[in-house]
Amino acid sequence: MEVTSVVQLDQTKAKDECLNLSLRPLQVSDVDDFMVWASDEKVTRFCTWEPYTNKEDGLNYIKNKVVPHPWFRAICVDDRPVGAISVSANSGNDKCRGELGYVLASKYWGKGIVTRAVKMVVDTIFVEWPHLERLEALVDVENVGSQRVLEKAGFQREGVLRKYFILKGRSRDMVMFSLLSTDY
Repeated sequence: MEVTSVVQLDQTKAKDECLNLSLRPLQVSDVDDFMVWASDEKVTRFCTWEPYTNKEDGLNYIKNKVVPHPWFRAICVDDRPVGAISVSANSGNDKCRGELGYVLASKYWGKGIVTRAVKMVVDTIFVEWPHLERLEALVDVENVGSQRVLEKAGFQREGVLRKYFILKGRSRDMVMFSLLSTDY
């Protein structure tokens, strides 16, 4: 009976964290929270960047990449950044497509937070960017958790792109997911 109570409390806590979930611009003043996940090797395993090792590099990234980015948001629990989510726009003949990316502090994994954040993005991005017809996400074949997030958020798994991407010196197979504005 006690085990059930603990599980119920954990589920209640996870639901509470999702209730207090918001997306907002990541700011320079968020650098300490940013460093929590950006310096964690578990978190950055499937990211294109290496873990940050000093606060100055984190500040420069926020100032030079995040602030000018057209759609980059902090994933917040109680207004405190615990991760980030972004949509990168394409241009020219590819402007109908955008790419979704996200990262979350490992302490918050498995609680439905990223799934909820992805759904929040989907609820707004096709309205904010009416030219967007397709939202894509590329996920490493070994990143099963991220694949589940996208499936729960309504994305379609389109297939595996073999040796598609070089990540940290290794050629990687990637799974392509998409959500169309007409699916939404």
